[in-house]
Amino acid sequence: MSVESVPKAPRMPKGRELAVVLGALMLTMLLAALDQTIVSTALPTIVSDLGGLNHLSWVVTAYLLSSTASTPLWGKLGDQYGRKPLFQLSIVIFLVGSALCGLAGDMTQLIAFRAIQGLGGGGLMVLVVAIVGDVVPPRDRGRYQGLFGAVFGVSSVCGPLLGGWFVDNLSWHWVFYINLPLGVLALVVVAIVLRAPSERHRHSIDWAGALLVVGWSVALVLMTTWGGTEYAWLSPQILGLGALAVVLIVAWVAAEARAAEPIMPLRLFRDQVFALSSSIGFVIGFAMFGAMTFLPLFLQVVHGVTPTMSGVHLLPMMVGMLVASIGSGQLISRTGRYRIFPIVGTPIVAAALYLLSRMDERSTTLAMSLKFALLGFGIGLVMQVLVIAVQNRARYEDLGAATSGVTFFRQIGGSFGVAVFGSVFANRLAENMTDLVRRGGVPANFDASAVQANPALMERLPARARADILHAYSEAIHTVFLWAVPVAIVAAVLTWFLRETPLRGAAKAPDLGEGIGGPGYRSSRHEVERALSALMRRDAKAMELYSRLGALAGVNLPTGSTWALCRIARDGRVSGTELAERAGVTVAQGRPYVDRLVNAGFVRRDGGDLVVTETGEATAELLFEARARALAEHLEGWSPDEHPELASLLARLAHETLGDDADGREVHAAPVPDGGSDRGVGGGRHAKH
Repeated sequence: MSVESVPKAPRMPKGRELAVVLGALMLTMLLAALDQTIVSTALPTIVSDLGGLNHLSWVVTAYLLSSTASTPLWGKLGDQYGRKPLFQLSIVIFLVGSALCGLAGDMTQLIAFRAIQGLGGGGLMVLVVAIVGDVVPPRDRGRYQGLFGAVFGVSSVCGPLLGGWFVDNLSWHWVFYINLPLGVLALVVVAIVLRAPSERHRHSIDWAGALLVVGWSVALVLMTTWGGTEYAWLSPQILGLGALAVVLIVAWVAAEARAAEPIMPLRLFRDQVFALSSSIGFVIGFAMFGAMTFLPLFLQVVHGVTPTMSGVHLLPMMVGMLVASIGSGQLISRTGRYRIFPIVGTPIVAAALYLLSRMDERSTTLAMSLKFALLGFGIGLVMQVLVIAVQNRARYEDLGAATSGVTFFRQIGGSFGVAVFGSVFANRLAENMTDLVRRGGVPANFDASAVQANPALMERLPARARADILHAYSEAIHTVFLWAVPVAIVAAVLTWFLRETPLRGAAKAPDLGEGIGGPGYRSSRHEVERALSALMRRDAKAMELYSRLGALAGVNLPTGSTWALCRIARDGRVSGTELAERAGVTVAQGRPYVDRLVNAGFVRRDGGDLVVTETGEATAELLFEARARALAEHLEGWSPDEHPELASLLARLAHETLGDDADGREVHAAPVPDGGSDRGVGGGRHAKH
């Protein structure tokens, strides 16, 4: 591929403009990520206000289901029609859903509005990451996308705490209203500042697959939610929901088999690693979201802590999850070994769930905090690894779908976890309340259903009756976590069947957002570009890089001259002053290296400008091709010869990253032959690798 055939990179924002754009994107990402966790500590208060304890789980489930199912649609629509207008639309939908949630007058309305909010939230999470690729140069994308991944970590820690603070100091409505001013600010900034064009790629949108996923998920969640509470397990309603779920699953499989670009290619399930990782991820989501939903209820009702303090109590769990996820990712990158982490992590999750089932109204804060931290640590050891394992095994054409697939099943697992936990909790609590009434442990005029729907009514009861009811709640929570233990044990057994294969280079650049965040969607091309962008930041020092490329390409130039040739070839024409500024050196320091290029016939001077010659273009192309071959070594098993899209990506990354601007890091260039400074253009003390 010639230098001219590689399209010029679009103008990207820099300096303050880039900071403003990234700030707006991070703000919207934070809003969407927070809404997965911020509601948890507000739920007991919401139930007390709106009633409907039996429907509590759906406040979380509605958001998870709609955001998970809509994510791949937003990603493909953004690719096809441009990301900026779709991003603005997703913000508007999210803000409308947030406003309606704050205005909800009953639980049914709140659940419906949470689904609308999740629809917009799914777009925010996937389009933010894609837009980063439009506004940040390739070499820096790994770093900035890592920051956006860290946003998920911050939201997981701060979400429960913020939710409790809003309830204590304002009202539960502000859990949703806070999105409005921040979202409007982000919307205005994006409209004014974001100008970077995005590549357009036509897609065949799998509308049927997305709708059927929602259909069978809702049917199964309704069945597990209503079974044994609203209706008997063998009632026509529950059996009908089960039959409907089976029919919709069969229809979904048929739709995916026919779809040109299915949401979930069925061939993925033939791979043992993907099937096992998805199953384990389902269980981990089950445990994580189930615990995050019902632990605040336990803390606020049984232990009488404020919503804010219930968020503080959950901090050990979130910090444990974050530390384990980041730590396991770093160890995997260094050692290339990943199988041991889920083997260790899933038994820890099972043990933590069992310990949580032993909590009661007499448990101390220290004992509870240690149990919460243990659960978070176990979850963190597993989540990051599952994404790495499937990325390492997937074919190139399936890479994007496999990555989003494993996070998809984790989110679906979360939906089921919240629903099942909710059903078990409601059943057990109803039994306990009925038993209290029968034994006369509460006043004759006691309305068990009213207290179940509104825990705040317990404050009006005598001390003995209140203690009995608190114990009833404690027993119900005990049963919830006890039922979760065998599910975690199943996951622990499955991890022993997870095969470990040598990690290709691209799999050693894990994304924290994929590891601990919400649903994601990136095409295979975007996934490879993200991994290579992260790996390029780990290259050896700049001059070592250019020295190696010169040897690979057979180009005998000092390293500073090699950098300058790549830079001039990229631009075609550049002034000597601008070239020196890009290298972070003075014109005098860079002149010997440019003189070498001029004497060799690679560059000619035209007034104050430096212009690449045909010979220089051809020589630079050898360096670009060497860079592309070096990058391809990270993609073992994915042949650029078999995937023209991959070959084009490697060529573009090589052209866009060689000759990058200086970033101020200390390197030592090889001295110029035939005399001259030992600090050249791009080879000086500030060169970037």
